[in-house]
Amino acid sequence: MLNNTQIRHCLDVMAEMFPDAEGELVHSNPFELVIAVLLSAQCTDKLVNKVTADLFKKYKTPEDYLAVPLEEVENDIRSIGLYRSKAKNIQKLCRTLIDEYNGEVPQTKEELVKLAGVGRKTANVVASVAFNEPAIAVDTHVERVSKRLGICRWKDSVIEVENTLMRKVPRDEWSVTHHRMIFFGRYHCKARNPNCPECPLLDICREGKKRMKKIG
Repeated sequence: MLNNTQIRHCLDVMAEMFPDAEGELVHSNPFELVIAVLLSAQCTDKLVNKVTADLFKKYKTPEDYLAVPLEEVENDIRSIGLYRSKAKNIQKLCRTLIDEYNGEVPQTKEELVKLAGVGRKTANVVASVAFNEPAIAVDTHVERVSKRLGICRWKDSVIEVENTLMRKVPRDEWSVTHHRMIFFGRYHCKARNPNCPECPLLDICREGKKRMKKIG
């Protein structure tokens, strides 16, 4: 496991590699962000952005999504995986926003997770990106990078990874670290073909050293 000095080094290197890392889901307000993040489960941001380009022109408010039959929403997001359950959750979520929050997206993680289709990761992303609340959302990239580097243990659950990162990373760096780790995992330390030979963190990465031995 990495010590605090090594973790600080990892954060600084990722900051150098991806100084401008930020969420890649296109949105213009918190409501659009919630919908986009809900759609992004088990799906690439690129595909979500392709679908929401038309979706957000058609539906501007929670009322708009409820003014059409469920089948129509399904049809509008059909190219996205799990589109049936996601369409259902969108309409449920919109109903809750209207009934309990005057059509506005709540700002706290505790309230966000009560919305249909919004899990802990989604709530963290929305709280962080839309409302500047410090948060580390653990998606597949963040989890993979944390475990490969040895910041977390292989057997740690997603919640344990989140808690460890919140302990080890300064609070005012949570949100930016979340984005940088995603970029590091998406563009460098990829799931199937990580770029170990050119990785500036290879000297302290347990997984990278193992992989390099196999190559060697």
